[in-house]
Amino acid sequence: MRDPATKGYTLNQTMLRVRDPDASVRFYTEVLGMTFLQRFDFEEMKFSLYFLALLKEGETVPEDPAERSRFVFSRETTLELTHNWGTESDESFAGYHNGNSEPRGFGHLGISVPDVDAACERFEKLGVEFVKRPNDGKMKGIAFIKDPDGYWIEILSPNGMASIAAAQPK
Repeated sequence: MRDPATKGYTLNQTMLRVRDPDASVRFYTEVLGMTFLQRFDFEEMKFSLYFLALLKEGETVPEDPAERSRFVFSRETTLELTHNWGTESDESFAGYHNGNSEPRGFGHLGISVPDVDAACERFEKLGVEFVKRPNDGKMKGIAFIKDPDGYWIEILSPNGMASIAAAQPK
């Protein structure tokens, strides 16, 4: 049971550091269908934050800046992309650790889709890099793709995960 003191708590965001915000925002909006919500620039500290989300049908983003911020920071599950200025043009910048090589840490984001195979066919046409295709490996029916910074994104379906759960020992 949830502690009553946590009433109103919301898992609001996951943050990823990105080298090139234009490439990353384009990937998350054009490939994964997210909506760009809001950008904040912090000139003194030389970084920008970009907030994106998968909107529900009929959901709209408020025009008013204060209402937009309230919307961004009260909703469940936004993606925050943090860009430290200059990384996009620094040839010596080696990139950020994606968490899936040693030392392991962060693993992946998960995107639920109605049909994993159909989504992967579309990703293939868009030239998205795959880590794992739906029929590769022991876990069938899920895929992993990479974003422009090499972060892994699991592509899964609720029905496929229900099948996996049903096959688990009781």
